[in-house]
Amino acid sequence: MSIEEPLRKTEQEIMPDRINKIKTVEGYDIYPYFNLGDHKIFSGVTSLCDYIIKHQTVAIDGYAGVYWDRLISAITNEFQLRGVKMNLVDFSNALKSEEEIIGLTAPFMGQEDSVWGNKTTLTLRDYFVEDFLKSTLPNKDVAVNILVGPGATLAGWAAKVIYVDMPKNELQHRMSAGSICNLGMCTPQEQMEMYKRFYFIDWVILNEHKKQLCSLIDVFVDAQWEGPINWAFGDDVRDGLTKMSNTVFRARPWFAPGAWGGQWMKKHMPQLDQNEVNYAWSFELIVPENGIVFQSSGLLLEVSFDLLMFTQHENILGRHAEKFGMEFPIRFDFLDTFDGGNLSIQCHPSLDYIQKQFGETITQDETYYILDCKENARVYLGFQEDIKEDDFRKVLEESNQDGIEIDIEKYVQVHQAKKHDLFLIPNRTIHSAGAQNLVLEISATPYIFTFKMYDWLRLDLNGKPRPINIEHAFKNLDFSRKGAQVQQELIAKPTVIAQGDGYTCYHLPTHQDHFYDVHRLDFDASVAVETNGVCHVLMLVEGESISVTTANGSSMIFQYAETFVIPAAAGSYTIVNQSNQQAKVIKAFLK
Repeated sequence: MSIEEPLRKTEQEIMPDRINKIKTVEGYDIYPYFNLGDHKIFSGVTSLCDYIIKHQTVAIDGYAGVYWDRLISAITNEFQLRGVKMNLVDFSNALKSEEEIIGLTAPFMGQEDSVWGNKTTLTLRDYFVEDFLKSTLPNKDVAVNILVGPGATLAGWAAKVIYVDMPKNELQHRMSAGSICNLGMCTPQEQMEMYKRFYFIDWVILNEHKKQLCSLIDVFVDAQWEGPINWAFGDDVRDGLTKMSNTVFRARPWFAPGAWGGQWMKKHMPQLDQNEVNYAWSFELIVPENGIVFQSSGLLLEVSFDLLMFTQHENILGRHAEKFGMEFPIRFDFLDTFDGGNLSIQCHPSLDYIQKQFGETITQDETYYILDCKENARVYLGFQEDIKEDDFRKVLEESNQDGIEIDIEKYVQVHQAKKHDLFLIPNRTIHSAGAQNLVLEISATPYIFTFKMYDWLRLDLNGKPRPINIEHAFKNLDFSRKGAQVQQELIAKPTVIAQGDGYTCYHLPTHQDHFYDVHRLDFDASVAVETNGVCHVLMLVEGESISVTTANGSSMIFQYAETFVIPAAAGSYTIVNQSNQQAKVIKAFLK
């Protein structure tokens, strides 16, 4: 397809391709990176073509969302300038017709008006004409043979493998602009359908293909920029992933505005674009969405976090690796409602429901940790004692059909929110974060299965109604979570489980349905922690900065509100407070 402006729809800048372009600030850093060693990352199509000429035959595979036409043009132009005779085959020619692909994927797309589909069981090979795969062969009469496009390695060439990756945030900015298409599609679809096809089909297929390929990739290319590319050798990237899996690291967070979004992150994260209307979410650690960034001699290269799981899941998850496989099960994200609005009144599906309806393996068991709030901040959680299911459903349906405002507090409890409170939201629980909160959502990894029942009659940022899902919600709501039971069972009551000189460890017990637990470490100077074969996800929730040193001697510094990961294989680590006030660090881990 031809690409027209705008190439990406967002107020946020693209991640710089080198560190000297990053605006340095004090405090939270939106561009964390892991050092790969000197001279391990290279820049530009010219140097990549040097590699291609050296090896003569290459298959350039990769992800959806890449501007493949631009990459093909850049490579072609480079070889023409050099006078090198080349055979370049665009692998998209091997795809089945769009009509065939739509028919193939239809069973996984759900109802036309639904935001959800069902996770596909298709493979990438299903998208291609088998005869074309077998008949696509290198030309022996030219100096260079290149097969390029998603799935190129399926042709089975005896070739060096170059893999072109694309961060999920940039892919979605391009999707919003209509400058890319789904896998096998010729024109962009309506945005909800496009995202649904990506989430339930394209990403599933391409991630599985990447998993099968990851140990065979000779070159990784980061193609998130409109012009330049950065690349590194596969062995160097895999070596970096191995080192990362034995020590402390951060994923690269990304940020999105929303109908209820607030202003806290704008104020506290100065690298963020201040022209964005608000920031509703921060994807601190949602592994299907995040990337990890390597740095070498000033150049940056991002690969998807799942690549770390594909290659090092046993080091990362330790004794839980067998249970969760290559899925990273804990997520951290921010919900910012400071000077914003309430989230929708909502619930999440039961484990059985999410497995049967949507093909997920685990469900959205959540908690709300109040990182910051104003005096009037509140959390909606659990039903009032006198809730009547039929009456509640009737007012919700009338509101949805006729635009009638609901006095939601007649049905749903409201709780005062205070800093460091932990509200427990196991699946099937009615809840919402009220305005004037900065919520750290500590949750299980699935992240789009929210059944909205009431959304305060507001429109989304594009002026359209947000989908309401009363039918799904009432197949899942637990109406026994009401009255005094809510205060007893759904609000964590911290207890001291360890104490020393200037140090206290609090247990913030989660619900029995949660497969993860939460501790908070309060300390004046330092604290030493053992992983005991379990992965830890942490955040500095009070204090200015800390240093973290793992058993192998690796060390990183983290600022207030930054999320970091200690893999199980790290063994142990020491946190040192680098500010004059007491530090508080939240630690989530699998039970």
